Amino acid sequence: MKISLNWINDFVDLPNIEADDLANSFTMTTAEVEDVEETHNHLKQIKVAQIKSLRKHPEADKLNLVTFDFGDDKTKEVVCGAPNVREGLKVPYAPLGVTLPNGLTLEPKKIRGQLSEGMLCSEVELGLGEGSKGLMELPASAPLGQSMLDFLEFKSDIVLDVDNKSLTHRPDLWGHYGLAREFACAYEKELKNPFDKSWSNKLEELFNDSTSPIKPSVDKESSCKAYWGLSLDNVQVTKSPRWMVERLEACGLRSINNIVDISNYVMLELGIPLHIFDREMITDNVIHIKKIGKTCEFETLDEISRKLVPEDTVICDAQKPLVLAGIMGGKSSGVKESTTKIFIEVANWKAEEVRTTSTRLGLRTDSSQRYEKSLDSLQCYKTLLRTLELIKKVCPEASVLGKAEYDGEDLSAIETKTIKTSAVRISKNLGHELSSERIKSIFNALDFKVTEKDGELMVKLPSFRTTKDIEYEACLIEEIGRIVGYDNITPVSPKSDIKATRLDSAKSLHRKIQDFMLLNGQALEVMSYPLIGKKLLEKAKWPTKNEELILVNALSEDADRMRPSLIPHALQSVALNAKNFDAFKFFELGRSYRPDEKEFSKERYQLLIGSYDKKDSAFIDLINLVERLLDFLNINYSLSKDTGKFESSVLPRDWFGSHPHELLNIRIMGKFDGVIASAHPLILRSFKAKGHFSYAVIDLTEFQDRELKSKIKYEPISKFPSSKFDCTVLISKEQEAAKVLESLGKIKNKYITESKIAGVYPLNEHENAVTVTSILEDTKATLKAEDVKACESLIVSTLEKAGYPLKS
Repeated sequence: MKISLNWINDFVDLPNIEADDLANSFTMTTAEVEDVEETHNHLKQIKVAQIKSLRKHPEADKLNLVTFDFGDDKTKEVVCGAPNVREGLKVPYAPLGVTLPNGLTLEPKKIRGQLSEGMLCSEVELGLGEGSKGLMELPASAPLGQSMLDFLEFKSDIVLDVDNKSLTHRPDLWGHYGLAREFACAYEKELKNPFDKSWSNKLEELFNDSTSPIKPSVDKESSCKAYWGLSLDNVQVTKSPRWMVERLEACGLRSINNIVDISNYVMLELGIPLHIFDREMITDNVIHIKKIGKTCEFETLDEISRKLVPEDTVICDAQKPLVLAGIMGGKSSGVKESTTKIFIEVANWKAEEVRTTSTRLGLRTDSSQRYEKSLDSLQCYKTLLRTLELIKKVCPEASVLGKAEYDGEDLSAIETKTIKTSAVRISKNLGHELSSERIKSIFNALDFKVTEKDGELMVKLPSFRTTKDIEYEACLIEEIGRIVGYDNITPVSPKSDIKATRLDSAKSLHRKIQDFMLLNGQALEVMSYPLIGKKLLEKAKWPTKNEELILVNALSEDADRMRPSLIPHALQSVALNAKNFDAFKFFELGRSYRPDEKEFSKERYQLLIGSYDKKDSAFIDLINLVERLLDFLNINYSLSKDTGKFESSVLPRDWFGSHPHELLNIRIMGKFDGVIASAHPLILRSFKAKGHFSYAVIDLTEFQDRELKSKIKYEPISKFPSSKFDCTVLISKEQEAAKVLESLGKIKNKYITESKIAGVYPLNEHENAVTVTSILEDTKATLKAEDVKACESLIVSTLEKAGYPLKS
């Protein structure tokens, strides 16, 4: 956005300092200035000259060697090919070193062997016209040597080019009056307010009791928040006055005619866009604001046909849409040279709907980029009156029909916020001591209303700062900080105490799992995305039951839904790594998702442990690892064979991917929230992986947020020797070795402290041999021989009664 300092000076007397200093100050307090430009700078150097004589160029028939002077008693000669060059003519002369608007910098140059000392200029070369047949002819009264800036009575201007991105959150800064408020506050100058109550009363006197020909009608479903309209007759469309053209051009807009220019001028001044209709193009004098309700083509002012959708808001007459709300008018709605009757529209629109339509059409205009910032509806009436004032200024004979008509939201119901703060809190947060009076003066300069009671400041915000800008006390502190100047605040080290953050229960549990698996399980942690694709689920034969959580805006087909389990990704990891390694272990702490009747979905935190071996099954080793892990975590659990009576929360019963003989359920705190299993060979084959893969899945969701206290009590190491008893029993092939330990677990004897399986050995087609090691110990005395003998006999007899005879 370009800011004219001449325009700013209409509202505040800027200090007499360099433009670069002004730009730096504005950057530090308000928004980043990218460039500083001076308008008509070239006209200062271009002088009025008079041609004294001319002669033909010796090397070119169409060129002349022109001698002229410009009041310094010296003559110069240039090469000129203009058809209207003649003796006595006064023309603009650009000396060497001048940079013209087209970017050309004049340097000493020979043209067909003749040196040219500058250039005699046309209107095009001076940037004053679009077409020219020769030199710009000046009147005979033009003073020799006078700069073209003074001769044309142009006014040079300093323009600040501000980065639009830095104004995104400040809708009040998209007009020069709002910008002038910032300059006034920064330099502690008075802000002139030409738009006071007496000004509006004077313009309202132009309203009359006649019936307004157009009364707007706003549908509640439309994106319109406020709509003001005013009709005028006897308008004459002509060229704009030079002062208006200069300001528009300084801000990067091209002059079209006085009526269109006024709409652009007011937008740049007050920040509220508006549209002026040719009233004779409005069928039946109907203005209806509504959603278009159908798909259709609409030709905008730039003569491009655009496709509208039913949700787009338009301004229509009795037959057709005239304007695409908040973005651009239609081709048939604009003011023409023959227009004498107009209708002024000043409206406000919902920011999100303007942004959506503008983005979809790829059409971003001066109007849309302001509306999408959330403008203040209370500024629309002032904008309407300012437009009326300028029209009466350039067209004194224009007459108002009726009065300003309104439809839309109840403007009196718009509330402004009041935020509580204090000078103490502001000073403490900024690290810079400020008095209450200084703070109040800054707030008042920014149009905030401040009352003070018992050291507390109640700051009432203006309506133009509450649409999307200031919400909390921190925002007020930032306002004070930027006006004081962050470069004026002495930097100091943070005074807050730095304390270590205590991990919550879930994170502590995850850390313990990670430590155990790395140090005791010799496993590597993997991380996979919580998104999964249909192909991988089908490859893993995972049952979905039409309960998948499919994303509407998926990035790819391989990640278009939330995963129901960690197992498919684990199988994918096995297939990838089995190509390079014969054996490995890994684990993952991740999330799975499943639909829920009350909520959209339930997020489950799960642990998956995987063990792959190309030669042998790792099922037994995995059981031992899981048991050690759960003991380490102080989790109450039990392992049991799957009987089919209970559904596991981590493994669907209709998934056939688990090995039928290597499957144990883990019961944690009364719920079947875990499983230890091996992958079925057919599943591994579908992933083209050879070998054996065993896995364990444990759902942590139900207990990870609890503090799991250790139940282990300290017991000193016994100073008395223990005794170890080994025995080998026979067990059928169909039975599990763990059944042997179950029978020993029923023995109630204080001397038998531990029993474990030392090994399993195949004997023949029907039997295995299982070696059991038992530890016999008395912590208070040395075991007697008869006690050891009695324990050994008890173990053997218990095993025989359970159907496990000793191997002979």
